Amino acid sequence: MAGWSAARGIQQAFYSQQLGDLGYFTTTARQSLLAGSTAVFDAEARRFQEVYGTEVAVFDLAGSVWAAGARSSGDVLSEAEGEQVRLALSGRRAELPTSSRPWEIADVSLVEPVFDDGDVIGAVMITATGEGARSALTRELAVLVAIALVAVALAVAIVFQLARWVLAPVHRLDRAMVAIEHGEIGARVDVDTGPAELRRMTRVFNNMAGEIERVITRQQEFAANASHELRNPLNALLLRVEHLATGLGPEWDADVEETRQEGRRMTEILETLLSLTRSGREASTFSAVDLASLVARRAGAWRDVAAQRGVSLSTARTGPVLSVTDRMLIEGALDALIDNAVKYSPAGGLIELEAAREGAVCVISVRDHGPGLTEEEASMAIDRFWRGAEDDVAGAGLGLAIVTDLMASIGGDLVVAPADGGGLVAILRIPDPEGS
Repeated sequence: MAGWSAARGIQQAFYSQQLGDLGYFTTTARQSLLAGSTAVFDAEARRFQEVYGTEVAVFDLAGSVWAAGARSSGDVLSEAEGEQVRLALSGRRAELPTSSRPWEIADVSLVEPVFDDGDVIGAVMITATGEGARSALTRELAVLVAIALVAVALAVAIVFQLARWVLAPVHRLDRAMVAIEHGEIGARVDVDTGPAELRRMTRVFNNMAGEIERVITRQQEFAANASHELRNPLNALLLRVEHLATGLGPEWDADVEETRQEGRRMTEILETLLSLTRSGREASTFSAVDLASLVARRAGAWRDVAAQRGVSLSTARTGPVLSVTDRMLIEGALDALIDNAVKYSPAGGLIELEAAREGAVCVISVRDHGPGLTEEEASMAIDRFWRGAEDDVAGAGLGLAIVTDLMASIGGDLVVAPADGGGLVAILRIPDPEGS
């Protein structure tokens, strides 16, 4: 809008200047025509052209050039100029050109009649180039563009600084959340900067982080205390087993050795739990594991428990199924699945265990022949605290949910589905980065 107004002002000033000059030379031409001498007019016209580059000429009643300053009397008028001269000699006054676009400043030729006592005695033509006005317009527009660019740059800088001020607390919140995700539970955010709404959100975040830290600390203290308190009676129990083993015959050696293995496994679990509570981070130990051997070992550990319920366990005879994974975690997950299968298997039932490789994934399946579940129920069985409508087996509905969490911690998963011929099959899917 400012550029439009400036262009229109320069255009109107240019045309008004030509009208003013035309009026001045009309007076001079009248005096020269009445005196019958062109000397004064020619001198002023030549000087005017030298200074401003504008040509001025006087025409007599016949339409011929009477005085022309620096213009030659033999110069041929254009058709438009000739028409303007004829109209002026008929008494019509000059009219300014019109343009709807103010930045268009064309060269102009204006013709004005010269009157004496109401009679036309000649005409004056002024021919001006618009180059000066166009140059002025260009400079004016350049200044306006420069001002606009500076204003835009200042606005962008202000907006950028405002955005930084507004978003700075958001970036700090993001960094704090990433730090907490990586185990830095004590990470907090300064609440003294940013808009009021973000300061309130920062305070809420700090309070939430503080509460999470208190809960995790209480959990770690509980786990540390529990594992420490359990370690002493476990050591005493293992010593008693060793003492009792000295009085047993050779036929008990296998049972005593199995008891020792279970005791050592419990000791490893407690040590891992203590390490976890001290570091506050997950400490899975990955190593090469023969899953087929692991399945056979855990089946042997559960065989007596299953026999008390009249249930038998069988393992598929396969070759080694090697995987790089967390042995203790897989044992814990498999124990939970076997425990679940023993609970729901009827007397005389059979639980089938198998380890196999499927490409880059190793699987351990536990299949029972109990009442089983529908497809919909099987999809909900891994949810925490879910229990079937007719489920009368003691439990809290957490076993499969815990297995799901354990497998997720190593990038695996648990699949539960109805088995062909009845019962339920639970499959541990174990990713193996070393597998093919």
